[in-house]
Amino acid sequence: MHGTKALLNGEILRQALKESVLKLDPRVMIRNPIMFVVEIGFVATLPLAWMPDAFGGGSPVWFNIAVSIVLLVTVLFANFAEALAEGRGKAQADSLKRSKKETTAYKVTGGAVKQVPSTELRKGDIVVVGQGQWIPGDGEVIEGLASVDESAITGESAPVIKEAGGDFNSVTGGTRVLSDRIKVRITSDPGESFLDRMISLVEGAKRQKTPNEIALGTVLTSLTLIFMIVVVTLPFYGRYLNVELEVPVLIALLVCLIPTTIGGLLSAIGIAGMDRVTRFNVLAMSGKAVEAAGDINTIILDKTGTITYGNRMASEFIPVGGATEEETALWAVVGSLKDETPEGRSILELASRKNWTRDERLTEEGSFVEFKAETRMSGVDLKDGRKVRKGAVDAIRKWAIAQGGTVPADLQARGDQVASAGGTPLAVAVDDRIYGIVYLKDTVKPGMRERFEQLRRMGIRTIMCTGDNPLTAATIANEAGVDDYIAESKPEDKIAVIRREQAEGKLVAMTGDGTNDAPALAQADVGIAMNSGTAAAKEAANMVDLDSDPSKIIEVIAIGKQLLMTRGALTTFSIANDIAKYFAIVPAMFMTAIPQMEALNVMRLHSPLSAILSALIFNAVIIPLLIPLAMKGVAYKPLSTARLLRRNLLVYGGGGVLVPFAGIKVIDWLVGLWI
Repeated sequence: MHGTKALLNGEILRQALKESVLKLDPRVMIRNPIMFVVEIGFVATLPLAWMPDAFGGGSPVWFNIAVSIVLLVTVLFANFAEALAEGRGKAQADSLKRSKKETTAYKVTGGAVKQVPSTELRKGDIVVVGQGQWIPGDGEVIEGLASVDESAITGESAPVIKEAGGDFNSVTGGTRVLSDRIKVRITSDPGESFLDRMISLVEGAKRQKTPNEIALGTVLTSLTLIFMIVVVTLPFYGRYLNVELEVPVLIALLVCLIPTTIGGLLSAIGIAGMDRVTRFNVLAMSGKAVEAAGDINTIILDKTGTITYGNRMASEFIPVGGATEEETALWAVVGSLKDETPEGRSILELASRKNWTRDERLTEEGSFVEFKAETRMSGVDLKDGRKVRKGAVDAIRKWAIAQGGTVPADLQARGDQVASAGGTPLAVAVDDRIYGIVYLKDTVKPGMRERFEQLRRMGIRTIMCTGDNPLTAATIANEAGVDDYIAESKPEDKIAVIRREQAEGKLVAMTGDGTNDAPALAQADVGIAMNSGTAAAKEAANMVDLDSDPSKIIEVIAIGKQLLMTRGALTTFSIANDIAKYFAIVPAMFMTAIPQMEALNVMRLHSPLSAILSALIFNAVIIPLLIPLAMKGVAYKPLSTARLLRRNLLVYGGGGVLVPFAGIKVIDWLVGLWI
């Protein structure tokens, strides 16, 4: 799925041409009221083209035939635009279907391993996957660690590490284990897997119109009804002026006045917007999420993995209260022997590099205490009754006091020293005594300050959420250049800030990968979950980043803005087109009866019939000419809303007025040569 394919290739083009004819079915066309009116116009002019006398038509046969053909071509062009956008999505879906295969699963049943087809697996089943085997379904690693090839899903050839515990235990069906062996709990039933959802969404089978698209469609339909009323009443005014307005002329006028350009491209713009997000390796669960991204006012960002690299590694043991470095290291190691997090492993690695021995017998029969966002610490309860804890400095301080101990005088200073350097201080205590601090080092990703400045120019506010203490949070926030930060944040804090922003009428986006991020992802208007994250996070979000790059939310916002700009620009262009068509058709219709109308014939077209036909032809050919713009989108630059509006009004509003004058004049010259 990675990479950008060409806008057109032979197979997509051939299929789109075929679909454009099949879509002439009135049951399909009625979903697009504007183009349905054009199709009715074609049906109405067809008899006049071949039997004008039978229907009392007074216009020339060649004109009736030309109008009928142009109306048909107009509908086909609009269908082609939609079919082309759908075709690109179906091409991606086909490649995903090829990667979907029925595999053999090794299901754990009553202590034994039974070989079954992957289609028989249900949510909650446990399977074992070894080296070289395909993962039979979506699930979570509950035991072991393995290197997994996810290139069939993400397009990235580099393998990723999946392990039990933490936020990187989610695996996807259709990926392959390259090394080691893991035990997986299946989290989806057949037909509901991540790959199945990707196929249906990319294929467009579940695409629903977004609120903005529905609103614009309502406006365009209303304009169409208004112009229909105008055209229906014109013959009565014509008879009063002794002007006989023929049916083909009236239909041509109606088709030129209604917003056929945007009507023919509206669906293609929406499909192409979803397609652009997918080609960026982000799976959008709905077009509404893509549109909402374009209107985002606030972004909630996790510090770890988004702003910083996220690989907080132990770099130093700092003793406090008279303890030695070796004592601090000993108890930090004891508290980390059963800790599967990257921070826990890094403590063991640092101790090994310093050649300090560790006594694993201390933790035998001990009870491991997992890290919780509420307590902000983890550890182990030893069998001899002692309790070892490591965690945030203030959390360990409160815990030690609760145990009846005292706080070392130099604890705060040592912690502040680590925090002011941008690191994370991790205090270590045994019962009522605090032995020291583990210095967890993390660094801000390069270029983050520039990216946040870019968001600021777009009018978007950034808020960093971190479990770090206020001093560390302030240092990282200042270095990265975010607008605000929340230190020592818990899952409920993220939800609270999202709700606060939404209560002020703002749209909020958030990235996350852990189970504790799921409530906030669900609350946000745009929630982007990492593919490497937990199943709960992916279920709660309305977008999934297949590359697991949290900073990609910036590009997603740009794509959302591009979608909104493209729709707005082409709507402006379509409506502005009508000005030239007025000057082409209206004088041609009434010039004979009202000589003063000659003043409106600014283009000096060849004849009344050629003027009408030229405007109708331009109305048709402008649709395919704008297909590349609808598919690729209007170029987006991070400017303020006011500047973007002025630029688009000048380019697409002004262009929509000037281009038809030139186009209709050229077509009229060619039509004049023919007739």
